Amino acid sequence: MVTHVPAEEYGDERGALLSFLEEQRGGIRRAVLGLTHEQAVSRPSVSELSLAGLVKHVAETEQGWIARARGEEPAVHRDPSNWQECFALVDDETVESQLAYWEKVAAETEAFARSVPSLDDTFPLPDQPWFPPGGRVSVRWVLLHLIRETARHAGHADIIRESLDGKTAFELVALAGK
Repeated sequence: MVTHVPAEEYGDERGALLSFLEEQRGGIRRAVLGLTHEQAVSRPSVSELSLAGLVKHVAETEQGWIARARGEEPAVHRDPSNWQECFALVDDETVESQLAYWEKVAAETEAFARSVPSLDDTFPLPDQPWFPPGGRVSVRWVLLHLIRETARHAGHADIIRESLDGKTAFELVALAGK
C-alpha cells in the first residue's frame, strides 16, 4: 500500500532513496501485525510464499546486497541445495527474530548508504549466470534494486494477508498508526 513518503531535504538523494525503501519495508512489517505463528507461516495459495518467509527473504536479500556493496560476502550463502530455506522459517527462527534481524539490517543499510563517498561508487556483480560477466553496479543501483525487490514482495504480502483474514493494507496502516 502506498503511504506518504516525507519530502527529503533539497538534494538529499540518499535520504529520498532510504525513505522509499523504508516505506516498502513498512508494508511488509504491517502485513504480519497481529498474526499467530501459524498464520504467519501458512501458505494460503498454491505458492510457496508465506508472510514469515517474505520477512526472512527480504531481510536476507537486503543484507546480501549491502554486504556485496561493501566488498564482503553475504551472511548466508544460498545455492540450489538450500534456496528453499530463503522463504521459510527453519530451526528456532520466528517472525519476531526475523523482524529484529531485518531492523538491524535496515540500520546497517542506512549507515552504509549515508557513509559511502558517492552513490556513483560501484562494486562488482556476483558471478552468476543472470548477471553480465564482469558487470558492476553503483550504490544508487543497489538502493533502487532494494526498493524494487521490497516493493514487489510488499505486494505479495498484501495479497497473502488479505487471503488469511481479510485485512487490507488500509486497515493495517490504521492498526499500525502509520
